[in-house]
Amino acid sequence: MIEALQEVFGSDFFWVIFKIVLISILSGFIGLERESLSKPAGIRTHILVGISAVLATICGEYVNELSGGDMGRIPSQLLPSIGFIGAGTILRDGFNVKGLTTAASLLAIACIGLCVGTGMYYGAIIATVVVYITLKFVTVPNNTVDISLYVEAENGNETFEKIEKLLSKNNINIKTISIESLKNGKEMIKLTGESDEKINNNAVIGAIMKLDGVNKITETEK
Repeated sequence: MIEALQEVFGSDFFWVIFKIVLISILSGFIGLERESLSKPAGIRTHILVGISAVLATICGEYVNELSGGDMGRIPSQLLPSIGFIGAGTILRDGFNVKGLTTAASLLAIACIGLCVGTGMYYGAIIATVVVYITLKFVTVPNNTVDISLYVEAENGNETFEKIEKLLSKNNINIKTISIESLKNGKEMIKLTGESDEKINNNAVIGAIMKLDGVNKITETEK
């Protein structure tokens, strides 16, 4: 039976199966961690990316054997393609950008797949373990990000309510607030806020500037 399969499909038949099964296990291991956190790319996406990388490498080897062409040409086209898939996992949520880690994990899986395809199994296994540990256990001890602004406005109290709604909608909590009257008849709103996610300060300032009654914004030292 085994000899018959090898005769029909070639002597590399079982090695191809082994490589596909191995990358399915390795990429599924990483994908399971992503899916447990409800990320855009889960176990199925990671497995498909991994298998694609293995197949690209295998096809490159066959091209080299059949025509003497560059075996790296096909795999080299894989990484730009993964970039498009990764871009689909990056989401903009208000002032914040999410999905960068998942996009990076897809790129890592593609590289692990190339390792499996070329027979560097130990490298693929070690890389999978390191990637998993990084995703699962490496975190920033204090993930709170602060922002501090001076806002010159026509009506301090009314404008502050608009700012508060805008910041709250984008998961930024106001820590301190004060409103002072200026000599020009306008009012100065001094506020500091914090978020558990990265804050795009320029996006925050741009959004507040679009509010009615806001004349000027200055970002201050925290």
